[in-house]
Amino acid sequence: MKIDWDRRTCARKGHVTYAPDEARLKARLHAETALGDVWRCLRCGDFVLGEPHGSGPADHAPLVPRGKVLRDLFILRFLAIERAVRGVFIVLVALAVWKFSNSQDSVHRLFDEYLDVFRPVFRHFHYDLDHSPIVGTIQNTFGYKHSTLVLVAALLLAYALIELVEAVGLWYAKRWAEYLTVVATAAFLPLEIYELTEHVSWLKIGTLVLNVLAVLYIALAKRLFGLRGGRKAFEEERESASLLEVEESAGVPSHAAPAV
Repeated sequence: MKIDWDRRTCARKGHVTYAPDEARLKARLHAETALGDVWRCLRCGDFVLGEPHGSGPADHAPLVPRGKVLRDLFILRFLAIERAVRGVFIVLVALAVWKFSNSQDSVHRLFDEYLDVFRPVFRHFHYDLDHSPIVGTIQNTFGYKHSTLVLVAALLLAYALIELVEAVGLWYAKRWAEYLTVVATAAFLPLEIYELTEHVSWLKIGTLVLNVLAVLYIALAKRLFGLRGGRKAFEEERESASLLEVEESAGVPSHAAPAV
């Protein structure tokens, strides 16, 4: 099913109307009905009853995201939510590592006590806790130095900060955030691939695929690093998406709409 991003957004945020000073454009965007004047929405194209939300020269009309731009914004905000959730989770892990570093000996003793309690229970189900990979990994962490654990916590917090900054920037569709997301995500791809060589899991595979698709999509769709014409082509594409410019090009245009 094809999604009508324009009407979907108008239903949620409301219509955007504008009365241009140019008479020929104003006539195409305005109509009179028995109920009163109606103005054509710059986003979805429907006629809306009531006064226009703004007026002035055509080149001062608001640049209203529509069509492909709205779809791109929806995807960016999905990625922003994913980054935010990941950032908060990493912050919690960093706090846990820091707290563990300050009470490493007491946690070690508590872990050994619970291990002694549960060892007979698991043995009853023919599971040897002493040779469990999970238990072995936890026991190895007790051998780490306090300074090493503090460094790990600091690095995790730095990584979480990057994720949260990405989330905020992507939510507001900031171009610097798109660059940051592509660079930061691509930088960690080799590490994710290496982790797959050590142990394969569906979560790791899914994360890797999502990150690769995110890098490719943002770089190509947003024309980063000069791809597909770069920033100039991206801005021209955004401007040509304005319904007011579409209406102008459908009449007797003062300039041709840019081809992208």
